[in-house]
Amino acid sequence: MKVFAPAKINLFLHVGNRRDDGYHALESLVVFADVGDELLIEPAKAFSLVLDGPFGAKLANEQDNLIAKAARALGAKACRSPDVKITLTKNLPVASGIGGGSADAAATLRGLAQFWDLKIPHAELHAIAETLGSDVPACLLSETLWMTGRGECIEPVAGVPPAPLVLVNPGVAVSTAQIFANLKNRVGAGQAAKPKADLSVLALADYFKSNRNDLENPAREIAPVIGEVLSVIAAQGALRTRMSGSGATCFGLFADDKMAEEAATKIANNHPDWWVTKARIV
Repeated sequence: MKVFAPAKINLFLHVGNRRDDGYHALESLVVFADVGDELLIEPAKAFSLVLDGPFGAKLANEQDNLIAKAARALGAKACRSPDVKITLTKNLPVASGIGGGSADAAATLRGLAQFWDLKIPHAELHAIAETLGSDVPACLLSETLWMTGRGECIEPVAGVPPAPLVLVNPGVAVSTAQIFANLKNRVGAGQAAKPKADLSVLALADYFKSNRNDLENPAREIAPVIGEVLSVIAAQGALRTRMSGSGATCFGLFADDKMAEEAATKIANNHPDWWVTKARIV
């Protein structure tokens, strides 16, 4: 069985106060793209994980990663051994703010539930996803969502168009913990309004004016190249630019597919060391 693990993109991310459990209260509009990782699930006598793809080598020392944890957690819930071989084709940069590991864990839960023919309610899969990471419940659904809490409270949102994007990662690693430690100015959770139904791409760009990513400035302090990436994307005619999650992947919203394709090609040619791809909100 093949399972797709789409990239998760925070169109905005507002950070509130630290909660009693140590997590910050969050507020975000999350979308998913038509680019991502791929998992191949095959029967086996025991669990194994094979890493492939352009970024597979980056996970070579993480055999006990979120995919393995998700397989064991679902196996325990189903009272069975996770006797499968999973091959991960890692197309997304590692630790890049677009939910790669969380998306892979969620795809593992979705895929194995079907592969094992488990009649498990979504609420129970959601509960398992919560134990794996704040973003995993959202990635389990992989649709446009309003995210609150520490990320586990999600609600489907209609009206966001299948807009063309360009995603760019400069190949630098940024520490999420350090970014939160450097966080000074923030909008705070509970400040944003949900988008109105049936937005056009231009209306979506206008919606961006009233929100931001609170982690962008502290991330730029740690990795100034993020600022360069945003400027380069903007110079190609993007309607709006923003960093996703805790970075360092940034994205540009474009008016149409042709402009996005041309922008992605030009950026890739001028910056061959960067990861660049055209994408579309799904």
